[in-house]
Amino acid sequence: MGFAYKITEQQGLHFVTATVVQWVDVFTRSLYTEHLLESLRFCQKNKGLSIYGWVVMSNHIHIICSCREGFNLSDTLRDFKKFTSTAIVNAIENNQSESRKSWLLWLLKQNGNVQFWQPGNHPEEIRSADFFRQKLNYIHQNPVRAGIVEKEEEYRYSSACNFYNRKGLLELSYYI
Repeated sequence: MGFAYKITEQQGLHFVTATVVQWVDVFTRSLYTEHLLESLRFCQKNKGLSIYGWVVMSNHIHIICSCREGFNLSDTLRDFKKFTSTAIVNAIENNQSESRKSWLLWLLKQNGNVQFWQPGNHPEEIRSADFFRQKLNYIHQNPVRAGIVEKEEEYRYSSACNFYNRKGLLELSYYI
């Protein structure tokens, strides 16, 4: 199955989106969000991933990212999604206090196979400072538009606080 959006420049800067199947609100539990963030940290350390902006919403993530020379962004994102699929579904299975466990597992595990993320990343290559600022603003305003916070810098699972001189949950690379 082909996708209209593809990563052609593997070291280029891209705005990518990963969405949970059926738009299921998995990341309402911090336990699952922490698994996601830990995997991003691993990719930063071991797979050449550079992150310039990010946000985790209840059922999707947006990241502005690239890969350093010698690494392949498509492969890094594929590995990230594969690992987090298994890790988060295992966390759901082992979470004794998960009230939605049977429903979530029914949605995310079909015939024993894990299907956590929707196919594709909807990558958009960023080729200008204006487009970068537009996407970064979109990412940081996502929780505000959703009514979760009043100010972007208040949202815990976002890079917005880094731009207000506070340390965020992920290390950032800076664009220009």
